[in-house]
Parts: sequence; structure tokens; C-alpha cells
Amino acid sequence: MEKQYQIQYPSVMENKKLMYVHGFASSAQSGTVSVLRQLLPNTEVVAYDIPLDPQEAIAFLKTKCEEDKPDLIVGTSAGGMMTEQLYGFDRIIINPAFQMGDTMGKHGMIGKQTYQNPRQDGVQDFIVTKALVKQFAELTEQCFTHADDKDEQQRVWGLFGDKDPLVNTFDLYRQHYPQAIYFHGEHRLNDKIAIHYLVPVIRWIDDRQEGRERPVLYITIDAMRAPQGQARPSMHKCFEMLLEHYDVYFVCPALTNEKEMMAEDHDWIEEAISAPAYNRIVYANNTALLYGDYMISMHDDDKFMGTNIRLGSDEFKTWDEIITYFERLGGQ
Repeated sequence: MEKQYQIQYPSVMENKKLMYVHGFASSAQSGTVSVLRQLLPNTEVVAYDIPLDPQEAIAFLKTKCEEDKPDLIVGTSAGGMMTEQLYGFDRIIINPAFQMGDTMGKHGMIGKQTYQNPRQDGVQDFIVTKALVKQFAELTEQCFTHADDKDEQQRVWGLFGDKDPLVNTFDLYRQHYPQAIYFHGEHRLNDKIAIHYLVPVIRWIDDRQEGRERPVLYITIDAMRAPQGQARPSMHKCFEMLLEHYDVYFVCPALTNEKEMMAEDHDWIEEAISAPAYNRIVYANNTALLYGDYMISMHDDDKFMGTNIRLGSDEFKTWDEIITYFERLGGQ
């Protein structure tokens, strides 16, 4: 029976088209396609069986882009490497195999292989020859051709699993593009990665395309982190709910003589939140300088011009009470 997700994001990429570019030895029947279609029910998700020959594949994808004119392209692994070359479109590339020739040799991909998913032409097996490896190596040399273009740099987002055992091209990507994000995961894009790390980035892109501004909400690190160092109960649950309606930032104290502590705060938030924390950590001692609508903190704060929600108060003893409060607001 096909899995039915209770979590869906009907307003994300609504009435838009998303093209998914699968990885090596996969197909348009990839489980990722099903995940995207179920998470984004109002988005047209298209995918195609990509030719095995890499030059044929990139030509095929460019033709499909011209025909479909997707609002967003998501590519994984070898598909991520090819997606980088689909200039002129908003793109998310996940664990891109920018060194595909080396990867194929190091991980025993030479010889007879079986497609991981059914292909439309019914072919199940194929042969990886040294000539094919060379062709992939040649295709990777075509990457980053237009990466110096300022518009292109803003149209590409790179997501990299911090435990990926197959490829590690974060540093190579960072030499060309600024928007590089680590997420907690390995090489394959599973349900958890899609929900917690991919969808937030898709939402950022959708908001930018629409010129949409969400209410700004700040969370102080002491409201997130218990004195013992762990995340406070229900904090993550509330955060996931807030992401759907608010532009969420995290506030840490700017301790002039405690730079190591500032770095520790940054690392804790990055570990606890991962991809959605990208470029959203703010250091401030005076909250009057922060422009926003809401702030969740552990202290009363008359300086902040928005609504201050004090965790631990009689009204908001725990994060569960904060969840109820924002559910009643309905995203306002």
C-alpha cells in the first residue's frame, strides 16, 4: 500500500511546477518523486528517465527544461551535478556528485549494474565501462561554467549530508556558490530529510519568487536549550509548526570577551536545527535593535517592540502552551 503522509504543505509551491532529476542508476520512479508529490499536493512534480550516456542526459534535461519551464529543479547525486548545469532556473542540488568519474571508480560501479527503480523502457540492467566513467568525468568538467554570474549564485542552493559516505563536494561547491547548507543525513534523500531540511529551503525559494514576506519571529537560545544542554521538551515540535507561517530567527548574546561561547551557541543551534538555521542566527544584546513581530524568550523584555512571549511564565509554562497560542493565531 502506498504510504500516505499526514504532513503536507499545500501552500508551498502552490500551482507551480517542480522538476526532479534522479541520481545515477535510478529513474523517474524514484521514491523521492512520490515523497515530493505527497508533501507538496498542490505542486506539479515532473520527472523523467534520464539517458545513461551523460552528454545525452544533459542535452535531454535542457530540452525538458525548455518544454516544461519548471519553477524549481531539484536534483540528487549525479542528478544534482547535472542540475547545476541547468542555468536560468531556481535549483536545489542535494549531495551533488561533482567528481562522478572518481566516485564511480572508488565505489565499485564499474561492470554490470541494475537500475534501482523500474525504467519506462523496461531495461533493468546496464554495463558501466571505463569509457562511460570517462564520459562522466568529462561532463563534470562542464560544471560551474556560469557560477560567477551573480544571479546564478542566488538561484542555486546546495544541500549536503553531514554523514554522506559516497560524495563530499561541499568545499568544491563553496568555491563557486555561497548558498551551501549541511543537513543531518547520508547520501540518499529520505522522508525525514525531505520534511525537515528540503521543504524549508523550497519554502524560502517560493517566498522569494512570490515576493512574500512572513511575520518575523525570534527565539532566544536560552528558550531553546535547557540548562543541562539538551533541547527543551516540545521545542522542535513548536519550531516545525512555526516554520510554516513565520520567518524564524535565533537570537544569541553577543559576548565581546566570550567569543568561544558565541561559537558554541552557533554550533548548538546548527546541530539542533540543522538546515533551517542557515543564515538565521542573530547576535544581539539589545533587543530594541531587532525588528520583528514576536520573540520567544525566558525573560520579560520591554525593549523589544513586538510581542514578547516569556517561556516559563504563568501563561506559557512550557513549549506546549506556546504551540496552543500560535495555533489560535492561525499564522498571523
